[in-house]
Amino acid sequence: MGRQGKRVGVTAVSHKVISNLLKATCEAAEEVNEKLTIVQKCDDEEDSCGHAFVNLTHDNKVVEQALTDPKTQVIAGSVWLWSRPAFADSVHVLFIDEAGQMSLANTIAASPATNSIVLLGDPQQLDQPQQGVHPPGAEASALSHLLNGHETITPDRGLFLAESWRLHPDICTFTSEVFYESRLTARPENSSQRLNLREALGGTGLRFVPVDHKGNQSDSPEETERVAQIVERLLSDGVTWTNKKGEENRLKLGDILIVAPYNAQVSRLLRRLPKDSRVGTVDKFQGQEAPVVIYSMATSTPQDAPRGMEFLYSSNRLNVATSRAQCVTILVASPALFDVSCKTPRQMELANAFCRYLEMARIVST
Repeated sequence: MGRQGKRVGVTAVSHKVISNLLKATCEAAEEVNEKLTIVQKCDDEEDSCGHAFVNLTHDNKVVEQALTDPKTQVIAGSVWLWSRPAFADSVHVLFIDEAGQMSLANTIAASPATNSIVLLGDPQQLDQPQQGVHPPGAEASALSHLLNGHETITPDRGLFLAESWRLHPDICTFTSEVFYESRLTARPENSSQRLNLREALGGTGLRFVPVDHKGNQSDSPEETERVAQIVERLLSDGVTWTNKKGEENRLKLGDILIVAPYNAQVSRLLRRLPKDSRVGTVDKFQGQEAPVVIYSMATSTPQDAPRGMEFLYSSNRLNVATSRAQCVTILVASPALFDVSCKTPRQMELANAFCRYLEMARIVST
């Protein structure tokens, strides 16, 4: 875009997301010996890009002045910046990152800034959090509206990025089949990734660790203890992992991502696991990755789920949780969660993804 003399805008649902895109853009420019002039409006320096190409400001007036400077190539800020009247027709193209989380209303609010919008994102991951009551359809993101019921973008409406740069093929096969209409493939070099452990947890792909318990809703001491045992084993002497470059490294605590659907289980895990463990809800880890991911579901039965099947069995949440892994995904859960008495087509749809995981996973006995 810069070589064509066009000015580019960047926005997203958060400053952190904007900064991640700017960092990647700056790194790509450096690889081809290009220098960019970028202005980012961000109130919190911790969430800003921080690259030398990026001029940070907290003042809308400074950004407005940058619009008058022909040397300014990229302007980045929240939707609230782009919806200001002063920014109408200010850029040739506006990129909206994580558009699967950007509401249609916010996208329309930013649209006067340009006559060309590029939506970047994955509608099969988490939606933007909703508050209050909205009319039917308002909860759908701009990208979801564009997909019009399809799981992936059709060729007449956009470009589907069909290669995963993270997933080993043994994980990607599940992810592609269940969430992306079998259109997603793993990059060839991803096949080199593996967990070097001569036990059932080692190797690549999907694992299921059944843990029997009763009456648990949003936290499970039984699963917490089992997760702690798994983490302890993964951190023992001699356990390594191989990256996509074929380099072997010792598996460290930061190489293990531990995910749970509920904050109560996250709190229990944090109290039991070593300090600085990477533990959080699905929402926290969207966009991140690790060689090993452990997903602890906590709930004993479908009837115990405090927010019902729509939350616990959400395909978007399962997709995000399981697709963070580069080598191995480990699902720790009560076997009763797979014994679902579905009463509606929607419940069958929700249960199908979990049942398919079980079919493709290696069961690791306690």
